[in-house]
Amino acid sequence: MRLAKYLAHAGVASRRAAEQIIRAGRVTVDGEVVLDPARDVDGSRPVAVDGRVVEPPRDRVVYAVHKPAGVVSTARDTHGRPTVVDLVAEPGRRLYPVGRLDADTTGLLLLTDDGELAARLTHPRYEVPKVYVAEVGGGPISERALRALREGVELEDGRTAPAKVRRLRGNVIELTLREGRKRQVRRMCAHVGHPVKRLKRVAIGPLRLGDLPEGAARRLTDAEVRSLRDVAGRRWRARG
Repeated sequence: MRLAKYLAHAGVASRRAAEQIIRAGRVTVDGEVVLDPARDVDGSRPVAVDGRVVEPPRDRVVYAVHKPAGVVSTARDTHGRPTVVDLVAEPGRRLYPVGRLDADTTGLLLLTDDGELAARLTHPRYEVPKVYVAEVGGGPISERALRALREGVELEDGRTAPAKVRRLRGNVIELTLREGRKRQVRRMCAHVGHPVKRLKRVAIGPLRLGDLPEGAARRLTDAEVRSLRDVAGRRWRARG
């Protein structure tokens, strides 16, 4: 197994981030600094990052979390705010959020120690759909605004890809995005004159939030994890 992949499987970071960690000279194999992310390792010699030995867990896990407002989507926070990792009791594992939600946004977030799966679910090229429900201001949303959201709007970092959008009721809409720019839903809605008042993510690929209570977490079944792997892998193969 290549060293970068080994680190990703160990939950150190995504494969791309693991490559940067290796090139920075922070990784040793059997005590020797290795700078080549493609270096083959088989687990017979200790691999360490910043002097700490790491190894892939025998079984990797994925948790679904219903993130409340005010909780940040990081593994730790320098300001002492509660993080999504605090919502999962899994001693001995280093879990990382798969992507992020704004502090004020609620809903479905995944935590895992599987770096490769996290990379597939978050990288834009895999086009894994994320579904959001937004309550917006500015009165009932018009067909013109819905059409603009569907076709894509021009933001400061470029035009958004076409989105699937439907009105649930007067000022509540459901949006399905296949890209993940920072605060994208909020910026899109503000652009068409309907600033977001409340925002919740209700689905990632085939996985839905369902009736998971706010602040709660549950470990995904093997079948659910396979379905997440399948949607990312199938979309990538289709594009290729």
